[in-house]
Amino acid sequence: MTDTTRPKQSAASKAKEPAAGLLARVLSGTWRSSPRPLDVAQQDLTRIMPQLLCSGAAGLAWSRVRLSSLKESPAASLLRQAYRFQTLQAALQERELVEVFGNLRSAGIEPILVKGWAIACSYAEKGLRPSGDFDLLIQPSQMAAATAALRVSRPRTFNVDLQHREFAKLEPNSLNAIWNRSRLVEHDIRVLCPEDHLRFLCLHMLRHGAWRPLWLCDISAELESRPAGFDWGLCLRGRRQAGWIACAIRLANQLIGADINETPASIGRYRLPEWLVREVLQQWENPDPLERMALDYREPIAKSLANPARLGEEIRARWPNPIQATIGVGGPLNELPRLPFQIGDGLVRLAKLLGSATAGERRADEDVN
Repeated sequence: MTDTTRPKQSAASKAKEPAAGLLARVLSGTWRSSPRPLDVAQQDLTRIMPQLLCSGAAGLAWSRVRLSSLKESPAASLLRQAYRFQTLQAALQERELVEVFGNLRSAGIEPILVKGWAIACSYAEKGLRPSGDFDLLIQPSQMAAATAALRVSRPRTFNVDLQHREFAKLEPNSLNAIWNRSRLVEHDIRVLCPEDHLRFLCLHMLRHGAWRPLWLCDISAELESRPAGFDWGLCLRGRRQAGWIACAIRLANQLIGADINETPASIGRYRLPEWLVREVLQQWENPDPLERMALDYREPIAKSLANPARLGEEIRARWPNPIQATIGVGGPLNELPRLPFQIGDGLVRLAKLLGSATAGERRADEDVN
């Protein structure tokens, strides 16, 4: 498959190119078996090294750097080391993944793996993508048993995550259908069917605010590796979700050159809101992922209530970005102003915080009495 990169820029325009735009150009087509050699200046590659290393995209960048005149540069050495480490880590993760599935199956539990190793299989090489936690989908009725089984035999290197908001509100019949559509792949690992997996990747990226460039590469790799007979109706089910998924795929196409040939017309004609592209690129400018992950990975804000001096800072850190807020309240990704969605999402989060605090006080009173 050919690399659908954006038109080449002049030397003068490249010199002024923001880090995020340069990052997008470097990652274009990196998931493919035959990406184009990288054509950027050495100082530009050095300039975005923090973004590449912190976002988990270093191995992907190496897939193009190793084909270029930059392959012996100091920056390339760091990328090569990241790629080699990820290749070894992927092999280790495969062994531990087989162990985890075996332990759960011994307890009568059949999990489904999402993201991570499951999406790495859609890349030209598994070492291109960093290994993360084991994200497993478990039937709600088996959650307690799965937690107990993992507590006894949890892998030494990788953590296991059983909580996924994308599936949390599904009805039992919908969950059963997902299991029925799932499939066994290499090492008898069960993964989502291609339609459900692409859908999950798109919704997951948007729900987390699209701060990580790697997620667009995941979507691109899954999109371009879809099998013949891929059921777009199944993938795009749900009117609002269909719009979100079309948006995510168009983002992958516009920013890093994902091939959208032979996709539904609704995807090809989808016009990305200017604010959304601007928001994604603005996040990519920041090499520190911890600042982008505030809503999901900071300590509970309830802990800050004991220190009022920190409360204002913690609230600002948790202010949802426009993408997270829109998905959080189930809004459309269109050209309308985002502030109402952010306020609405903030109020929902505040209500949940007050509810949890009230519940905590009630439990404390019951313990005293």
